[in-house]
Amino acid sequence: MGHRLIRGLSGAAVFLVSVALLSMRHRGARETARYPGLNEGISGKPERRSKVSPEDGGGGRGQKDLEVHPPEGYRTERSLTLGDIFIAVKTTKRFHQSRMELLLDTWISRAREQTYIFTDEEDDALKRRMGDHVVFTNCSAEHSHPALSCKMAAEFDAFLASSRSWFCHLDDDNYLNPRALLKLLSSYSATWDVYLGKPSLNRPIRASETLPNNQTKSVRFWFATGGAGFCISRKLASKMVPWASGRNFLSTSELIRLPDDCTVGYIVECKVGGQLLPNALFHSHLENLQLIPPSRLTQQVTLSYGVFENKLNVIELSGPFSPQEDPSSRFRSLHCHLYPDTSWCLQAVGW
Repeated sequence: MGHRLIRGLSGAAVFLVSVALLSMRHRGARETARYPGLNEGISGKPERRSKVSPEDGGGGRGQKDLEVHPPEGYRTERSLTLGDIFIAVKTTKRFHQSRMELLLDTWISRAREQTYIFTDEEDDALKRRMGDHVVFTNCSAEHSHPALSCKMAAEFDAFLASSRSWFCHLDDDNYLNPRALLKLLSSYSATWDVYLGKPSLNRPIRASETLPNNQTKSVRFWFATGGAGFCISRKLASKMVPWASGRNFLSTSELIRLPDDCTVGYIVECKVGGQLLPNALFHSHLENLQLIPPSRLTQQVTLSYGVFENKLNVIELSGPFSPQEDPSSRFRSLHCHLYPDTSWCLQAVGW
């Protein structure tokens, strides 16, 4: 009888464990369904990154170790509005007409109150269109590390002075989809350390950090390429202040002698102990943009244009404007697909 009792208890235990496992799988499926599209375009089995210590040089893990799902603690209720986001666009005087007018006519028209333009020279035409949302930084117009760091510091400080919850940086060759951005950020909490963007490398970047007495230290860290745009939560930004605010940003950049977007990653991973959360919905001209399926263009957070492998690199999109009418970026056609009620748009057609 004792043996039968033991066998009965063992069978019951196995049954209860099986039920528990099935319940966990069902709950996991519900959580995945709750936040669809957050990691579209990222394949492979996701693995959780371990917490980065500021003392360990910022990582050294492979691309597969990057977090591709929002960790449970990062998730939040969907109550975010565009008014909670500070969108900074970096440009220079020589691109005010060729690039900025295109952005002003398209996506900025849908997020004007949230968007601030950071440039290096006064421009009455730009001022008339954007008012006090144009920031003349007095930074150099050169495409050098000090000049770029100067503008990034201006962006960062302007965000800190605002009451916004999120800081998002863009270049002047990016198209931002405000709806997709809002959907993405709504899946995270600004009260957690969040650094979102897309790496341009499939491995951490290596750098030599300058130390006192002519010493150096090798560091490795991930960074989100500025050409695709990136976003940082206020909680994380507040921790970055000692290295990123004002002249401190340039001083920090000089420690590793790398551009401004690399410096942001260095501060987050090597100084603060945070981590990059990569997301495939950000895009720069450094990738082949024609590989993005036209049916998924409206789901992307940022897009870009430029030259890739000596060829014009633009998104593949049919209408409403022909490639001759909308040649350099296809942004006008994309905008009409997203916002067909725009006054200058033709009648939008299907994909």
